[in-house]
Amino acid sequence: MKIPSVKGTRDFYPPQMAVRNFISNGWKAVSLRNGFVEYDGPIFEYLRMYQIKSGDEIVEQLFHLTDRGGRELAIRPEITPTLARMINQRINALPRPIKWFSVPRLCRAERPQKGRLREFFQWNIDIVGVDDILADAEVIFCTLDYLRSAGLTAADITAKISSRKLLAALLMHLGIAEDQLETLYPILDKKAKLPADTFAAMLAEAVANQAAVQIILKLLDIHSVGDIQTLVPDVASNRQAQSALDELHRLFDLLKAMGVADFCRFDMSIVRGLAYYTGMVFEVHDAVGDLRAVCGGGRYDNLLRDFGGPALSATGMGMGDCVLEILLRERGLLTESLSQRCVDFFVVCMDEVLMPKALDIVSRLRSCGKSTEFSYKTVGLGKQLKLADACGARQVIIIGQEYLNEQKIILKDMKTGTQSAVDESSLFVSDSD
Repeated sequence: MKIPSVKGTRDFYPPQMAVRNFISNGWKAVSLRNGFVEYDGPIFEYLRMYQIKSGDEIVEQLFHLTDRGGRELAIRPEITPTLARMINQRINALPRPIKWFSVPRLCRAERPQKGRLREFFQWNIDIVGVDDILADAEVIFCTLDYLRSAGLTAADITAKISSRKLLAALLMHLGIAEDQLETLYPILDKKAKLPADTFAAMLAEAVANQAAVQIILKLLDIHSVGDIQTLVPDVASNRQAQSALDELHRLFDLLKAMGVADFCRFDMSIVRGLAYYTGMVFEVHDAVGDLRAVCGGGRYDNLLRDFGGPALSATGMGMGDCVLEILLRERGLLTESLSQRCVDFFVVCMDEVLMPKALDIVSRLRSCGKSTEFSYKTVGLGKQLKLADACGARQVIIIGQEYLNEQKIILKDMKTGTQSAVDESSLFVSDSD
């Protein structure tokens, strides 16, 4: 009986693995050049860790289990709570600022659809210990630095930026109670995912003041910081709202100085569904298609405190591989060459008597840092050359009669087809030489 893979998961055959490595290696390279260092945590944690602050939607999507000791565990659906736990455990020993990145495998028990699977990889970058909007700017810059390096332009993607701090101040200014905000954020986050009338009805059910509902609907359509004062004329009298507006103005100035302003715009409808965001929030979207967000993030200044640690400022971003891969494919940025095998040498042995010498050459080439393959059977030259071509060999070393007669080997260039007799010693030059 054939057993299929579980719905919402992927098998990474070599061509798919090549694409996965291309994406994750790009994430790691950009993280390192932006000053982040890598970390990771366990694949499962205590269930209560996600119940603290991840939000109802994430908790509902958990794969959870009870171990033999009766402890409730969950496979990680995100890694930010793990980050908070790890930092809290060594809070006094870690140098500040903390700039960490990770590429964990995550699982969520949700309905598989385009760009959304039950198992996926996610790039996370976080800066902890910097209470300045400059750290938020660096997170956005690093995100766009990767997307630019992957070949995407401002015509392909848009970083939509808003502020939970500003939204909270404006909602309370409109008479929404502070203790209602956490239940309201997930509803507001659904604006782009629902038909306009469905969203308006859902909002009207959650907010009793219908005049406030109409202002909120208009507020979420704002794409310029300056338009907020037009909609809410007395916003300047609200200290928290004005502080958030000042932060946003500075953030956009910083992004301009960093050279990524063309990618960025203000969008009040960006809320983010997770419960722990407290300040700037952002998402990167496909500028021309209908894909869900490529990534998202923001400031979460209370998360470490919620996990029993000190109040420590933090900001970060998460980017999943599923939507990103679709976007890169649609833009023609994942070429066939990614999945093609390529080795430096293929050693052809023409006589079983010469197999010890062939194996000696193979092992020495590998010791010199050269990727090398060979045939396990001494079949004809034509068949071995086909094997060499199949594995993408750049050059073929033929050990045959010439070696028996003159201690020479034949070196064949697979691209040009030219070949020549050379001394064995000429092969063994390491990459460091």
